[in-house]
Amino acid sequence: MTVLEVRDLAVRFGETQAVQGVGFEVARGEVLGIVGESGSGKSVSVLAVLGLLPPRAVVSGSVRLHGRELLGAQEKELTALRGKSMAMVFQDPLAGLTPVHRVGDQVAEAVRVHQRVSSKAARLRAVELLDLVGIPDPARRARAFPHEFSGGMRQRVMIAMAIANDPDVLICDEPTTALDVTVQAQILDVLRTARRETGAAVVLVTHDIGVVAGIADRVLVMRSGQVVETATVDDLFYRPRSPFTRTLLDAVPRIHDHPARSGYSGRPVLPPQPAPAHPGDARSTPPVPAHSGEARSAPPVQVGWGAVRRGGRAVLEVEGLVKRYGRGGWVVDRVSFDVRAGETLGLVGESGCGKTTLLMEILALGAPQGGRVVVFGRDTAGLSGRERLGLRRDLQVVFQDPMASLDPRMTVHDIVAEPLRAHGLPIDRVGGLLRLVGLEAEHAARYPQDFSGGQRQRIAIARALALEPRLLVLDEPVSALDVSIRAEVVELLLELKARLGLSYLFVAHDLAVVRRIADRVAVMYSGRIVEIGPVEDVFAEPRHPYTRALLAAVPVPDPVRERARSRLLLSGDPPGDHLLRPAGPPSGCRFRTRCPLYPGLPSVLGSRCVSEEPELGAADGAACHHSSGGIG
Repeated sequence: MTVLEVRDLAVRFGETQAVQGVGFEVARGEVLGIVGESGSGKSVSVLAVLGLLPPRAVVSGSVRLHGRELLGAQEKELTALRGKSMAMVFQDPLAGLTPVHRVGDQVAEAVRVHQRVSSKAARLRAVELLDLVGIPDPARRARAFPHEFSGGMRQRVMIAMAIANDPDVLICDEPTTALDVTVQAQILDVLRTARRETGAAVVLVTHDIGVVAGIADRVLVMRSGQVVETATVDDLFYRPRSPFTRTLLDAVPRIHDHPARSGYSGRPVLPPQPAPAHPGDARSTPPVPAHSGEARSAPPVQVGWGAVRRGGRAVLEVEGLVKRYGRGGWVVDRVSFDVRAGETLGLVGESGCGKTTLLMEILALGAPQGGRVVVFGRDTAGLSGRERLGLRRDLQVVFQDPMASLDPRMTVHDIVAEPLRAHGLPIDRVGGLLRLVGLEAEHAARYPQDFSGGQRQRIAIARALALEPRLLVLDEPVSALDVSIRAEVVELLLELKARLGLSYLFVAHDLAVVRRIADRVAVMYSGRIVEIGPVEDVFAEPRHPYTRALLAAVPVPDPVRERARSRLLLSGDPPGDHLLRPAGPPSGCRFRTRCPLYPGLPSVLGSRCVSEEPELGAADGAACHHSSGGIG
C-alpha cells in the first residue's frame, strides 16, 4: 500500500531552479534510497515534502500522504503531521538536539507533543526508546546531555525521537555521513529495527551509493535537481541504465578487490596540463595524463623534486610515542611505526582512538612526552628552531576540512604562496602548482568559497606541495567528500605520489579508500596500534578481532552479497568519543569490552585477556593473545 506519493515536484529559489520534475512513491515497510552528489537536490526534495523549506522557496507539484494533499496545507495542519505521521532524522544530530536539556527529556517531549500521557509515562517511554535504538544503560544515559554523547549515540537519540510516535513515513537525510564505519553499520542496523518496529515507509537520503545496497528496496538517482534513474536496488547495481549512475557505481571503492583493480574504471582525474607559463614553473608542472590508466609511450619526465625516491630508507620513525592529557586522560600509548621513502602507510581506526593526537605530536616536531620521533633521520627532541623550520619544508600536512584550513579572506594565489613567502622562496610557481593538482592558473584570483569541496581540497594539496616536501601527512583528506569527488582526489594523490616520489602518512576511517591508496596499514584502537602489515595481508587475512570487525562493517556495494553476509556489529561506542567513559582503558586487553571473540573464550584463556595487555607480535603483526582464533 502506497503511503507517500510525490509527483512533478519542483522547487525554485528566486531565479534558481533547485529541483524540477521529481516524482516517487514509497509503500509501507519499504525503503527508498535517494542518492546523488552534493547539490543534486536530494535534501531540498525531502524538505519540500515535509514543508520545511524557507518562505522564499517556491514549491509546486503534488505531495500526498495516504492520498491527502500536503502542498498548500496550512502550517498548523503540517505541524500536527510532523513527528507523528511523518518524522525526520537530520544529518547533524548535535544541531537537532537542544544542548541545555537532558536527552531523556527531549525524547519524552517528542512523545508528549503528540500523545496524551503523563510526564512520568513519557519519561519511561523515552528510556524504552533509547534502549530500542541500542543505547547502553538507557536509564542513566537519559539523564545525560547531548554533548556527553558520541556522534553515533546522538544519531541514535534522533532516531528514537523520530520513531516515538510510530510514524507512517520516516525520512533520513544523510544519517551516516561523517560517522565511523562501525558506527555507520550500527545506525543502519537501528534503521532496520525502526522500520521493523513501526512498519514505516523509509526514505534514506545519502551521497554514498554503496550504503543503500544492503538496506534499500528501490533507489532513485538525482543529478542537478532532476531524477536520472529509478530502479529496484538489484537492477540499479547490476543493470544501471544511466551513464551517471554507472559513474557513481564506478566511483565506489570495493574493499575486496585488489588495489590495482579497485580504482574507478579509468575515470578522468586530471585534465591535460598546459605548457608552463614561464621557465620557473617547469619544476612544478610535470605533464599529467588525462586519464589515470592512459598508456605512456614517452620516457618518464624528470620533475625536479622526488622523481623516483624509493630506496627503502625511513622518512619517518615513531618509537614508543606517548601522549597523555591530565591524570589518566586520553592516551597515545607506546605507538611505534615507520614510513619508508615512496611508501604510503594508512592509519585507520574509529574516532577517539588517538589518530589525530598522534599526528599532532609528529607535526609539532618537538620532544614528545615519551618515546622518539625521527623525521628524515633527525630526532625531533634535539632540533633547534632553525632546524625545525628546515624540516617543515620536507614535511607538510593536508587536513580533513579544506574550508576550515583555507583562510576565506585570502585569494587562492595568496593561500598557495603563503608557505613560499614564509620560507623566503619565489612565489612565481603558484600557477604551476594549481595546474599540477588539476586546476587552472586563472583560479588563483578567486576565493575558497568560490570552489566546490573537492576543488578546495585540491587547493589545500597545492599549498602542501608548494615547498616540494618529501612526506605528506593526510588527515582524513577525503572523508567529507562525495563518493565521486573522493575518487578523483584519491586518484590525484596516487598520481602525485608516482610523479613526485612522495611518501604519505594517510589517516582515514574509510578502509576501502585505504585499500586503494596504501602500501601498508596500521590499525589503531584506544591509543595503541593493534595490527600492522602490508595492505594485501591485512585485508585478506586480518589477525586482530578489531580489524576483522572494521572490515566486516564496510558496506559492500553489491546487494546480493550484502544481504547474504553475516553481520558483525561491535557493541558499545568507540573509546574516547564521548565524555561518559572510564578514566582510562580497561585492564589487560583494552579491546576486550567490545571484542566479539572474548565472550566465547574458555575462562583460562579469557583470564589472560583481563590480566595481561597484548603486545604487537613480530610474527603476525597483531596485538592479540588469540589472533589465530576466529570470530564466528
